[in-house]
Parts: sequence; structure tokens; C-alpha cells
Amino acid sequence: MPTFFGPPTETEPGVGALTLGQLLQDVASLHSEREALCFSRAGETTERWSYGELLARSRLFAKALIAAGAGKGTRVALLMGNRPEWVAGAFGTAMTGSVLVPVNTLFEAPEIEHVLRHSDTAILVHQERLSHHAYDEQLRSIAPSLPYLARRLCFGTEEFASFLAGAAYVDDRTLDERISEVSPYDDALVIYTSGSTGRPKGVLHAHRAAALQSWRFTRHLGTDPTVRVWSAYPFFWTAGFCMVMGATLAAGGCLVLQELFDPGEALAIIERERVTTPFAWPHQQAALEGDPDWASRDLSSIRHAESFSALGRHPTVNADDSWSPRAAYGLTETFTIVTSVPADTPSAERVGHEGAILPGNALRIVDADSGEVQPAGVEGEIRLKGPTLMKGYLKVAPEAVFDEDGFFATGDAGFVDEKGHLHWVGRSSDLIKTGGANVSPVEIENELLFHPDLQSALAVGVPHPTMDQVVVVCAVSRPGSEVTEEGVRDFLRGKLASYKLPRHVIFFSEDELVLTGNSKIRVDELRTLATKRLGSLS
Repeated sequence: MPTFFGPPTETEPGVGALTLGQLLQDVASLHSEREALCFSRAGETTERWSYGELLARSRLFAKALIAAGAGKGTRVALLMGNRPEWVAGAFGTAMTGSVLVPVNTLFEAPEIEHVLRHSDTAILVHQERLSHHAYDEQLRSIAPSLPYLARRLCFGTEEFASFLAGAAYVDDRTLDERISEVSPYDDALVIYTSGSTGRPKGVLHAHRAAALQSWRFTRHLGTDPTVRVWSAYPFFWTAGFCMVMGATLAAGGCLVLQELFDPGEALAIIERERVTTPFAWPHQQAALEGDPDWASRDLSSIRHAESFSALGRHPTVNADDSWSPRAAYGLTETFTIVTSVPADTPSAERVGHEGAILPGNALRIVDADSGEVQPAGVEGEIRLKGPTLMKGYLKVAPEAVFDEDGFFATGDAGFVDEKGHLHWVGRSSDLIKTGGANVSPVEIENELLFHPDLQSALAVGVPHPTMDQVVVVCAVSRPGSEVTEEGVRDFLRGKLASYKLPRHVIFFSEDELVLTGNSKIRVDELRTLATKRLGSLS
């Protein structure tokens, strides 16, 4: 049976501690006085933490959790933007053996409730508000209905101060013993991602997945103690967690934090903090380039940018074609990459494929119809397993997730060439990928079932030059109704995160839609129809 293997796990260089708590302790001992992170918001003094202070704050949070009764397996949720307390909270949770539940700050109240309920969150730490989200107000009504939630802690309250004060009753020895008893194979995080069944799924990962990928990215991105990394990626997704936060800290660099992406503020931060390594999705880079201050900003400190990107094109940036992280393939379920080549690989060697299979990973390409495993050069569904593969979906039977050999079916199509490089050729599932996020069409469609003026509605992803895809709803209105495109979006606001809202709503007559034999609309043909309709409207 053809299986494509990466090198043995033990051959991978540059890998340190494989629990998150020990990872931070080790890098803090090496870089105690170096700046670990800085954080500023408009009109406020910039806050700066050294590695020594980050470690102290993380240990304080860990001791407070222990005093509050948290132990191995306790679910601790964080609901806040990219700020210092998120970093300390994440590592502090890991030190205790508790399980971190990073809550998506783009979620609306019903989605937040689902995550907290489904994850059995026992302790929730959140900020009062972020953007238009009034978290304290929302959670006051949600919390009483959650059977496992024991404590809800909001920044700036007496209860939160009392929580931290509890750390005084836990000594260093107790915490150190906890840290030493956490295994790389213990549960560490539950990451929520959209899935084909509608509601966000909880992806359960061990410490080894998050820690290994953090060490791995320091090598693949070429980060070192001199980097200053700014990112628009949120830490509640795996790319933000290990590609940005984990890799920067593992290298001894500095995290330049922005709580919520704003293009004008981001440009000011990149200039002021002399950022070397910025990360942003294409649509966010387009927003940076479209900002009125774009041309006047000095971004000459940037040394890690793709030459064809907006940041690489900035008049003060000297970007050649020597650095690009794009030759890679991964999933939330694998805590990012399973194939890759280092970002400084010569361009001729990194184009046209998604990289080589990384140490410890195994891939199979399976024919969707016959189930037969395919040899090199033949397309099929990508299946994989390895040291960063999830332990499973929370509350889902393992046999419903992995095949009999332990491989995970990705829903993506591709092939492995004779040199061992993976080629991704498309998605065999119907998930919409927009701006770096997965969006389940079913989740949107389930909400629109309750729209009083729609007879039917389906969501598809239509190709977009900077977002990968945009969400498009194809709808049939009820006879006599006067529903509008904006009316459909207004109906979904407050029920779904903003990135799940349709960029376009196209209205069809019932006889325009192509049906299968069992009266279901063909998604592939509908996507083509929607793309053509949008083209005729432009």
C-alpha cells in the first residue's frame, strides 16, 4: 500500500521542550532580559514585557488557576484580542495541565455560547468589550445556562483581582511539580473551526502539536532573537498560535501586538516598533495599501516580506524573491503544516508544490470512489497522520474521524510527485475558505432556514483575488416578498461572525437552479452559475 513518509521525527533539528509550559520556561531562562512583547493602543502608553516578566505573569496566572481549583484537564477559555494577557493566560493554563479553549473574538453570542457549552468550559477569562462586542453584557445572560462554568472573570473587576490574589496561596514548588507532570501527549488545547456539519467543531490537540510546530516554524521562517513580529492573525487560530506567537517566542524574538486589526494603526505600529516580520492575509494587506498613510510610512525595517505582496511593494521596503512561506500545506487538525520547505529556499525550488513531507508525517492519496491508495503522480483525496495530528474532534467517536489505519481524511485533493513533494489541487469538500478562515455553508444555510422571505438559500465560495474565496448566498425568494441583499445580511448579523456574512446575495428563480436526482442543488454547478452572474453584474 503506497504511503509517503517524511524523515523520522527524531531527525528534526532545533526542537526543544514539547510541553508549552516548559517551552516558555526554557526560552525565558535564555532571554530573560530581552523584550518578549510590546502592546499599545491609540492614546495609550506602550506596554513592554521582558521574557522574565512574561514568565512571571504566566506563573502568576497558573498559580491563580490552581488556587481556583483548576487541574489537569480543566477547560479554561480565553476571550480577548491579541494582548499580553492572552499570551500569559495561554502559557499559564498550559503550566497547570489545564486545557486552553481559545474563543474566536469574531463570534457572536450564539456561537460563543456553543463553544463554551460544547467544550465544558469551567473557567472563562474575558475582556469587557472588543470592537462592537459587549462581552460582559452578553456573558452575563449566557453564563447561568452553562452547566460546567464555575467562574467567569472579566478584566478590571474586583472578582478578577481576587482571582489573581489567590496566587499568593500557591508556592513555586507546587507549580513546578505541576509543570513537570504535564506530558507532551496530554490534552492542551481545543481549537474551534467550522466544519461541513454546520456548528464549529472542537479540535483537541496535545501539547506536542503546539510546541513542535512552534519550534518548527522558527526554522522554516528563519526567525531569531532579532525579529520583531507583528501579525493580523488572531491567536485563537493555529496559524496565529504557533506560526506567530509560538515561533517568535521560541526564537527569543519580540511580539508586537495589535489587539484588533486596523490598517492605519497597524502601519503606525510597524513603523514605530521597527517590525521586521509582518503577517497579514491578502485582504488585510490590501487594506494597508489602501490606507491614506500608506505612502508616507517608513517600513524599511521589514526584511521578511514576499516581493509580490503589498508590503513587499512598499517604496521603503527592499524585498527580493528570497523569502516566502507559501510552499506549505496544513490544517487546523494538524496544528498547521505537515508539508513545507523553509521560507528561504531558492524560489525555483519552492514553486509549483506545497513542500516536502515534514518529519514524522505520513501521507496517502486515496481514490474517492474506489478507496484505493494511489501511487506517486496520481490525484486523490489527501489523508495523513503524524505527530501534530489532532487527538480527535471533541465528543465525536474516533472511528468517525480516522480510518482503520489511523489516517485522517482531509477532504482536499492532491498528489505526491516523484520527488516527494505534495501538490494540492483543490478542495473536495464544500468548505469556504475566506480571508484565512474556514466557513461552513451549512451553518449559514441553517440560519437562513428561518428567514421569512426566503424559499431556499445555499452558500458557496466564489474565487476572489485577495480573499481566496468570498461567501456568496444563492437564494430563491418567496413569491410576493421584497427581500433584498442587504436585508439577508441584516438577518444574519448578530447570529454569525462578520467573516461568515455573505459578500453577495444573488437571487434566482427556482427553475434556474440545477438539481440532482434527489432534488438537491449541485454545489459545483451553483458555484459556476454564481461566478457567471457576478461577472455579468460587474
